[in-house]
Amino acid sequence: MISIMAVVEISSQVTDFIFPYLRLISIFTLNHPVAPHMNKVCQTPDWVRHTNVYEVNLRQYSGPGTIKAFEKELPRLQKMGVTTLWFMPLTPIAQKNKKGSMGSYYACSDYTDVSQEFGTLQDFHGLVQQAHAFGFKVILDWVANHTGWDHVWTVEHPEWYEKDAVSGDFKKASGMDDIIELDFSNPEMRKAMIGAMQFWVRECDIDGFRCDLAAWVELFFWQEARPIVDAIKPLFWLGEFDEFENPDYMTVFDASYSWAWMHKTRDFYQHRLPLYELDPILDGYHRAAQNGSMQIWFTTNHDENSWNGTEYDKYGDLAPALAVFSFTWSGIPLIYSGQELPNRKKLAFFEKDPIEWTGVYALEDFYRTLLHLHTSHPALAAGDIDTLPMRFSTTVNDKVYAYARKSGDRELLVIINFSDHAGLALQLNDDRVSGRYLDIFSGQEKDFDTDGSLVLNAWGYAVYVK
Repeated sequence: MISIMAVVEISSQVTDFIFPYLRLISIFTLNHPVAPHMNKVCQTPDWVRHTNVYEVNLRQYSGPGTIKAFEKELPRLQKMGVTTLWFMPLTPIAQKNKKGSMGSYYACSDYTDVSQEFGTLQDFHGLVQQAHAFGFKVILDWVANHTGWDHVWTVEHPEWYEKDAVSGDFKKASGMDDIIELDFSNPEMRKAMIGAMQFWVRECDIDGFRCDLAAWVELFFWQEARPIVDAIKPLFWLGEFDEFENPDYMTVFDASYSWAWMHKTRDFYQHRLPLYELDPILDGYHRAAQNGSMQIWFTTNHDENSWNGTEYDKYGDLAPALAVFSFTWSGIPLIYSGQELPNRKKLAFFEKDPIEWTGVYALEDFYRTLLHLHTSHPALAAGDIDTLPMRFSTTVNDKVYAYARKSGDRELLVIINFSDHAGLALQLNDDRVSGRYLDIFSGQEKDFDTDGSLVLNAWGYAVYVK
């Protein structure tokens, strides 16, 4: 994608909104600077470029909610096209000041063990071996910023924690009274934390970490930790932060979150904002991608589902189209447990509340098509500046995003209707779109040399492979 100013042919349908767009671009550029290319402390493993991530909420995945119970899902998820499994924290959960009856995954009491709720360390080691045999990569949620109140370190090394100036007790994490802050100025604590991360790579052969609240942890720790842990094997490091807010953290992490897009698209749908208000966000991510950055794209995850509602609560009928976007824009797509159903309920966080599996996966084929496309099509490589999306003009620029991804002679075209306008007729206005394409969902062929028009349903989409 080059700048929208160079791509979109300004027609009578665009002039009404181009000036507000320019104003938003300037505001976005000032408020969200993107760091220039910086050398990373370690290289991204090649397999990350075409991977996708499936987040596993083990507690709510089944009635038993155990590692053993999840094993039977591996063949189904492999067939669907999942390539990387992200497990929410498996470590024992602190009991002191815990939330609800079961506590939070993110209030750890021991960094080198598995909670009895989920099984044993041997169970997880066996699961990783099975997952590898099926061709999966496995990444583990890592909570470095804080622990629970009765973590083993609070007894063995209380000096490793920050202290509350008033009470003299351990310092509570911001806004969360079931967890306490670690002191990253303490070199011995950092050494122990790095050793715990090495433990999971050595003992269970995991392939990476999803680092919780990564920007709440001082950058120097991650810069110290990654080369040491990666010396065992090259790993995928996914950081929970948005590059717009913490660009320096991309010196360590392979991919970051697209929080700004996720929040803005929710506002867009719920308040029926004009489409041009999404453009500055997208342009900002594109500029980051030009420096080789990767974002992870999603419509829901464990936090969003439990605290802000399901993807359908947030996006309604736009949810499937946003999923299509997540799989075809530049970056890595994420699916959360149950989206293939689809899951339409908020899952409790501190209580047992299993996903209501029915044995019928209504969106399995939809996700299978997108997963296999992202894995196999060379133009969808994440972090490849030569395959970045190119926006195209249409006769309805105020309602539609149209873009292409290219790698050599391999190409795909994506058109998404960001409106509730049913039977939306449009014409592509760009001679770079030519030749015959195959619709990946219907299997029908279309020759854009003879007919550059198409009709989309409300919140509809089309993905064509040349």
